[in-house]
Amino acid sequence: MSHSRYNPSSAANKDDSIAQQHECNIQTLMRSFLKEHTAYDVLPVSYRLIVFDTRLLVKKALNALVQNGIVSAPLWSSEEQKFKGMLTVADFINLIQYYYTHSSVEDAFREIESFELAHLRNVEKLVDAPAPQLVSMNPMATLYDACRMLAESRVHRVPLLDKDPETGTEMIVSVITQYRILKFIASNFKDTKVLRQPLSELKIGTYDNIATASMSTPIIKVINMFVEQNISAVPIVDDNGVVLNVYETIDVMSIARSGRYRELDIPVGIAMEARPKDYPGVHTCTLNDTLHSIFRTIRKQRVYRLIIVDGENKLIGIVSLSNILGYLVGYKRP
Repeated sequence: MSHSRYNPSSAANKDDSIAQQHECNIQTLMRSFLKEHTAYDVLPVSYRLIVFDTRLLVKKALNALVQNGIVSAPLWSSEEQKFKGMLTVADFINLIQYYYTHSSVEDAFREIESFELAHLRNVEKLVDAPAPQLVSMNPMATLYDACRMLAESRVHRVPLLDKDPETGTEMIVSVITQYRILKFIASNFKDTKVLRQPLSELKIGTYDNIATASMSTPIIKVINMFVEQNISAVPIVDDNGVVLNVYETIDVMSIARSGRYRELDIPVGIAMEARPKDYPGVHTCTLNDTLHSIFRTIRKQRVYRLIIVDGENKLIGIVSLSNILGYLVGYKRP
């Protein structure tokens, strides 16, 4: 009689092999799907595009963003007749850090009244922030190329640029975002059976060294976390690690708009009380959730990340749209 002995390492290797095979299957099907579509396909039938001239005052641009419910916009130089990058929340974070450390309240209010968008590049140098990448692509590029560009450049949106056939002048067609692409995938990708594997097996997201804060943490400390760790959200937890809220980079826009550069030492818990009544709240999921269930959430509402919690609502990790997009196209950060 022969006896077979159970080998734990062999079983683990087998599980890893199955997981890798499954991952390869998802990415093969997704690559084929994304190459069948262009960035233009993702755009709605009717849409509005807001573009700011670089000579526009920062104060007016910020008001326009808030009034239109958007967090970024392309920049255009009327002098050069050229695309000049994107105005994003990162620009306002740089501005806040600059005024917090380099200026009196009186100087800040006086400067901001005449501060043009073109001046923001100078602020980057003053606070030692890296210059933003000038990325763009043609509207007829494949969605696969768009996803790879978003994943590799670590940006959340890419402007779509075309050229006037007669003059050769650049034209800003629209802006394609991670969320818009993933919503398109969630609505149109039909091989949903490959999306049923739980997060616990997929290993998508961040689970170690997660930056967190408490309700009493000063806002400026959270803003510094955004910059130092290159992140866009910090979970707010209690002493037991239970998730109470999340402070996001878009919360910074209300500070910049009101000019409260000297109120950055107030607790983040108090700052969040000023959020609009229609603030969507914290989107959470568990390790049992799958890409299929996450896509269902993305189809229903605008989501930028999901906080992964256990049965007691304690923080386990964060899965961002960047994580999901990178996984779907097989991109692994170095």
